[in-house]
Amino acid sequence: MSPEPPSAFAPFRYPAFRAIWIANLASNMGSMIQSVAAAWLMTDLTDSHLLIALVQAGTTIPIMLLGIFAGAIADNFDRRRIMLAAQTGMLLVSAALTVTTWLGATTPLSLLFFTLAVGCGTALNGPAWQASVRLQVGPKDLPQAITLNTIAFNLARSAGPALGGLLISIVGAAAAFGLNALSYVALIVVLLRWHPDTVPPRRTPMLSAIAAGLTFCAHSDPLRRVLVRGFAFGFGAAGFQALLPSLVRDRLGGTEIIYGLCLAAFGAGSIFAALWVGAARRRWGSDRVVTAASLVFSAAMLPVAMTISLPALMLAAFVAGGAWVSTLTTLNVAMQMRSPEEILGRCLSIYQAVTFGAMALGAYAFGLLADLAALPAAILASAGWLLVSALILRLIAPMPRRDEGRVLP
Repeated sequence: MSPEPPSAFAPFRYPAFRAIWIANLASNMGSMIQSVAAAWLMTDLTDSHLLIALVQAGTTIPIMLLGIFAGAIADNFDRRRIMLAAQTGMLLVSAALTVTTWLGATTPLSLLFFTLAVGCGTALNGPAWQASVRLQVGPKDLPQAITLNTIAFNLARSAGPALGGLLISIVGAAAAFGLNALSYVALIVVLLRWHPDTVPPRRTPMLSAIAAGLTFCAHSDPLRRVLVRGFAFGFGAAGFQALLPSLVRDRLGGTEIIYGLCLAAFGAGSIFAALWVGAARRRWGSDRVVTAASLVFSAAMLPVAMTISLPALMLAAFVAGGAWVSTLTTLNVAMQMRSPEEILGRCLSIYQAVTFGAMALGAYAFGLLADLAALPAAILASAGWLLVSALILRLIAPMPRRDEGRVLP
């Protein structure tokens, strides 16, 4: 008789995980509000689909360029201190953006600069954050902890955009940016009070540390396949989020509130999927989940490209959100379970650099296509990429089998 699978909420038994999860939810809420404000502010500053899409790319380009260095830093230094430094830096950048916007001095280029600066903080924080989950829960509860962190992000994605759209319409973008700056405070306080028992990391030269992580991922066939799947999905899925502000403004004639509602539908779909994706992985395996989610995301893009109906767009966003979280959670768990502790930060940073770098490239490519052709053509191109890549990669780069390459029980 097989043991009963762990409860989806088992990680909440750990006080450290519970406190960090709640604080992280507040921080994610602020980040979502700022994301909506920045994207919609850019639609007021320019008519260029490419510049609007680059707001989305600006949060992911630093992860592509700096993520591997951040992974080496996470494995060479105290991860808690790294997260504190990153959160403090993002607070200061958000505060500067608040003041600049309040003074009416924001331009398209300065907005992209601030977006890139916040992205640099995200790039530094990401590997240390994800690697620290092992310090918060036991090994058997790690997949559930990853899923709950995903739920926290998508709870914020559900409520944050709608709140952000409402806030912008009433008091303006500067207030939304200021609220995000304040949202970092709770997480900084929790991290200051958290003192996990850790073994001091064995420091190695930066380039040697990066080379060790790259070498391990390059020689691990299971991890190579996870990275390929992450790149393919990230590139294609980026088109929807990057072009959503343009879709709402140009095709629906909508406002910032409508944009926030569409993002809220995306987040609600993500939460719905996060509640059952773990059971789906256990029943059908990672490869079927990732392949099916990619195909579902592709199908959801068809009404997005072809209709000007708000209910149809919100339903498509709900479905796409479920496919999004099903894929990224499955990829993240696959990386965590197959990465040794001593190079965990580097392995996760490589995954982030590949997946989120692909999102940045996809946002640029589909934004450029929207300027050169049309918005529907760019959305259909992203759907076509997801469809073809999912079918081909299932044959040539299948997700690792359950026990293939695992380093955790």
